[in-house]
Amino acid sequence: QVQLVESGGGLVQAGDSLRLSCAASGRTSSSYAMGWFRQAPGKEREFVATISRSGGNTDYADSVKGRFTISRDNGKNTVYLQMNSLKPEDTAVYYCAAVFSGNDFYTTNLGFQYTDWGQGTQVTVSS
Repeated sequence: QVQLVESGGGLVQAGDSLRLSCAASGRTSSSYAMGWFRQAPGKEREFVATISRSGGNTDYADSVKGRFTISRDNGKNTVYLQMNSLKPEDTAVYYCAAVFSGNDFYTTNLGFQYTDWGQGTQVTVSS
């Protein structure tokens, strides 16, 4: 099991940038594929981005491609989500998630496959 703590959320204007961080502790986080999900009020949780345990593979939701970048620093046990050109529709609580991975290439955009979740950080984008 790995414990996850998100940070970096806040209130910004449309077009601004934010960088979210997800600090992992517990079992070796470099053995885990990681993902970012978000949930807006009244909506279901949705996939945002995922990264393999090596950092070599990534995948994004179509709605954020070209604007968001997921990365990781295994030496710091931290995963990042760089969010540029933010839009009001990006407003949501953002969650970090982890799933144990047996290889350097595995990623998944399916929330139910993740076993560990953080508490979330609020991102609000005003128009």
